[in-house]
Amino acid sequence: MKVKEVQELIKEKNLDAFMFSSQPNVFYLSRFRSTNAYAVITPQEKYLLTDARYYERAKNQLKDWEVVLIKGNLFKSVKNFLREKGLKYVGYEEDRVSCTFKKHLKSKHIRWVGFSNFLKNVRVLKTKEEISIMKEGVRKSDKIYRELLNFVKPGMTELQVRGFIVSKIFEKNGEGESFPAIVASGEHSAVPHWESSREKIKENAPLLIDMGLLWEGYCTDFTRTFHIGKPSEEFRKVYEIVKEAHLRALEKAKVGNTVGDVDRAAREYIEKKGYGQFFTHSTGHGVGVEIHEFPRVYYKGDDAKTPIEEGMVFTIEPGIYLPGKFGVRLENIVAVQGGVGKPLSEIDLELVVI
Repeated sequence: MKVKEVQELIKEKNLDAFMFSSQPNVFYLSRFRSTNAYAVITPQEKYLLTDARYYERAKNQLKDWEVVLIKGNLFKSVKNFLREKGLKYVGYEEDRVSCTFKKHLKSKHIRWVGFSNFLKNVRVLKTKEEISIMKEGVRKSDKIYRELLNFVKPGMTELQVRGFIVSKIFEKNGEGESFPAIVASGEHSAVPHWESSREKIKENAPLLIDMGLLWEGYCTDFTRTFHIGKPSEEFRKVYEIVKEAHLRALEKAKVGNTVGDVDRAAREYIEKKGYGQFFTHSTGHGVGVEIHEFPRVYYKGDDAKTPIEEGMVFTIEPGIYLPGKFGVRLENIVAVQGGVGKPLSEIDLELVVI
């Protein structure tokens, strides 16, 4: 149970309690979703503070938590609660709160101790249950992609295609997009995070689809680049380079290596083929209850040295982007199971031409 791990961590830091205020961490710990809830965890107890809009649902849903009603001013309620419980040395998420929030927490009775990414090493290793949930979500995403290939036609706008994706997410009982889907036609695909537009999808041009859904509170993330009409030789060449880079990165996604090794495998191959300057982002990122989580799969920075461990889940998504021409990105979520990284998607990496 992850809450017990967190309680041990709070004990290690010699804290009386830790107050989690960010929606992702409150959900991660309690599985309760709201826009105004705070999880206060002590080495022995767990409390959820929320307002009247969510109070009854929280009481019904969280049988093993003490649910506390926030009355009136949030900050007064929080400070009064902590004083009543005798909690004086309290951690908080300094990387998740505004300056105003921090200012209003000040109290002569409470010593607040700020931490950044307090749950980093807890959340990075997924349980079998978490991976199973994510796999279910990816299966739904796979189905949507297959249906999309039969739906998309030249002349539709990029936003129409995004609308199709969103409607299918809800049709399959998803909770919404895990991020705004990228639908990038033609030269738009050369912009890694293109914002889907009202422009029409072109004939005889690539179409890059980067999409994800929320399933049971967990994110999926998936990218494929396919071609409408006959692709040019240059496009085929770049596509094959990105595909091979993806597979080389996947080979390195195993216990005993670091996440930096995964990035280097893709990056060095793309550089060897002469396209290094056109691979402009990291090879991947952790994913879970948030679309971007620790670690960043990159050869530089502190995260690069992060050892790959059983239960880690991250994306592999190398890309090549030729400004004014086209881009190619191929992305899967990979879960480390049995010591090796296994793609959760069943969609292969072969070039699709429609």
